[in-house]
Amino acid sequence: MIQSFTIIEAKQKIAAGEITSKALTEACLERIKKQNGALNAFIQISETALKEAESIDVKRAAGGQELGVLAGIPIAVKANMLAKGLKATAGSRILENYVAPYDATVVERLRAAGAIILGVTNMDEFAMGSSTETSHFGQTHNPWNQTKVPGGSSGGSAAAVAADFVPGAFGSDTGGSIRQPASLCGVVGLKPTYGRVSRYGLMAMASSLDQIGPFARTVEDAALLLQVVEGDDPKDATTVAGGDTTVAELISEDVAGLRIGLPKEYFLEGMDERIRTSVFQAVEVLQQGGADVHEISLPHAEYALAAYYIIMPCESSSNLGRFDGMRYGYAASSGRTLMETYERSRGEGFGSEVKRRIMLGSYALSKGYYDAYYKKALQVRMLIRRDFDEVFKHVDAILTPTSPSVAWNIGEKFDDPLTMYLSDIYTISANLAAIPAMSLPCGFVDGLPVGLQLMGRPFGEETLFRLGKHYQTKTDWHTKRPEKNV
Repeated sequence: MIQSFTIIEAKQKIAAGEITSKALTEACLERIKKQNGALNAFIQISETALKEAESIDVKRAAGGQELGVLAGIPIAVKANMLAKGLKATAGSRILENYVAPYDATVVERLRAAGAIILGVTNMDEFAMGSSTETSHFGQTHNPWNQTKVPGGSSGGSAAAVAADFVPGAFGSDTGGSIRQPASLCGVVGLKPTYGRVSRYGLMAMASSLDQIGPFARTVEDAALLLQVVEGDDPKDATTVAGGDTTVAELISEDVAGLRIGLPKEYFLEGMDERIRTSVFQAVEVLQQGGADVHEISLPHAEYALAAYYIIMPCESSSNLGRFDGMRYGYAASSGRTLMETYERSRGEGFGSEVKRRIMLGSYALSKGYYDAYYKKALQVRMLIRRDFDEVFKHVDAILTPTSPSVAWNIGEKFDDPLTMYLSDIYTISANLAAIPAMSLPCGFVDGLPVGLQLMGRPFGEETLFRLGKHYQTKTDWHTKRPEKNV
């Protein structure tokens, strides 16, 4: 099945003339046609994908033109990223028929590299969720077991890669929304350093936390995707010049001498012992490769979840103020006054989880509560960041589980927001500290994937790739596919 190739494998086979871009794209589209009805990973498929693939094949056959590093490779993007001509709904009714008028910087760079934007993937509404159950377009199912959630909010992208719909995809990560679904779906997911990848054209959730990143089947593929989209962008003032240093082909798999920290706060009682076992087996693999592993402490980690669920709703409530039913998106037709139209448009257009977070954020920002909640949360965030700064004086990377559990049943946590929020307990700190973090497969529990999380210094993605590449050369978890292992 050619749609099962990794990005690097597909590139090599296309270059060698063994397959064409059109054949690869057709295989992906055929698989989506057969299985997306059951998984609901894609919201929309591009109608021009095959023509784009044929065009690349023609250019390759003619020769004389330098093609991009992703020429002819199908890639999917999350529904909160603008891809000109495709719907950009953010999984919400309020944007149900909104068509992107321009490309996000990430999409622009993918197209410039020759990638084919195959379609947009499902997500929790406005990225607010950890299970891809809050989408207006229906829930996404986990390819390993369709009664389970794929994680969220980028569950559609993770499921699309796990199900061999596409060899690579992009999501956004505000508190774990790339890494957690990558863990639950058994693929690689990277949240880059804040500022390494432009957010221009991404629908903002929490602007100081959001970051776009790739899903792939291997660490090398994830590095290649980062290489294409990273770098300074004049359209996003938070991007950092000089951050574009990834060269996927030059990643070493030698981990001898690398210092890895295991934070004791992440390995307390309550974790599934089978997940603990999988993670420590991964530690042994890295130790056998020469890595130095020892216990560390992140003393303010216990406050990360509380700080996040103040900062994120505050920024979200501010960002979502632009969706008023006046300029674009859904508008209620029965309002007698302007204020009533606002209220009804938002009341009917937003789902329950979005409304919950808007109300939490608006309350925390209101007069008399700003200092007690938002300001205090920002102070805690600084303490968390200082913890990481101190630890990284002594270690090169931090290793933890990605998720405290494997994928759970659809509906199991849907009506219990606190329990749902706890599913991000291991991933949130990286966003608060603005550091890179990656999840990769490291085992199975009850036939469902377990994820290993690696966190690094700001702009230290190369170290994460190095550790991940070594681990994947010594194990085969990343080669498993749902149809072979359910």
